[in-house]
Amino acid sequence: MSDIGDWFRSIPFITRTWFGASIAVPLSARLGLVDFRNLMLFPELVIYRFHLWRPVTATLYYPPSFPYLIELYFLYHYSTRLETGVFDGRPADYIFMLLFNWICIVITGLLMDMQLLMSPLIMSVLYVWAQYNKDMVVTFWFGTRFKAFYLPWVILIFNYVIGGSLMGDLTGNLVGHLYYFLTFKYPVDLGGRTSLSTPEFLYRLFPNRRGGVSGFGVPPARRPAAQEQAGGGGGGGGQQRHNWGQGFRLGGE
Repeated sequence: MSDIGDWFRSIPFITRTWFGASIAVPLSARLGLVDFRNLMLFPELVIYRFHLWRPVTATLYYPPSFPYLIELYFLYHYSTRLETGVFDGRPADYIFMLLFNWICIVITGLLMDMQLLMSPLIMSVLYVWAQYNKDMVVTFWFGTRFKAFYLPWVILIFNYVIGGSLMGDLTGNLVGHLYYFLTFKYPVDLGGRTSLSTPEFLYRLFPNRRGGVSGFGVPPARRPAAQEQAGGGGGGGGQQRHNWGQGFRLGGE
């Protein structure tokens, strides 16, 4: 048990909090402490009965199953890599990315009548990681190798095959693309103005720090003329040499 505790405490703070809540909420429903139907997103109950907790619990609840374990793995794997890589030392920027993606997913869920939002939020994080590491070669199950740029779409198909939600994963990919476009692609690659940045109150609550753990990926190289325009929520850092070699195997370190 001490090994499990040490491993859990070694997870970066934001990912650890999200990961722990994503276990505690389904477990409470499994133990009968709460009716699982009270955790799901039903638009009419949110809008007309003000069940304002549902957008939060629907993001943390997933029926216990093999796809649920896969979702937990993706959450731990890619959130850790973003938090200790691109967003290393910048917790406010990472929290803002999660909040922005979550709000977009909740709005989509209300419009599309989606009851479970865990998968879309995890997929949005995975998509952002894949964009920042698009040229890295990853190894998927069964030895398939391809660039990380294609990983979100491969996983979308894989999750659908094992019983996941195609619409939920697609929503996550699109929301992740929206965040990446607004914070990096448009202001840096296209020379536009930064239209999405982290609010100052988040920096006051979660100030930037130095000396974090890094090495899990860095943003793509920025064009020199656009560096000053790319500040705020989620760019961070210049071009570095990645030291992961041939990539990693999905499903095991």
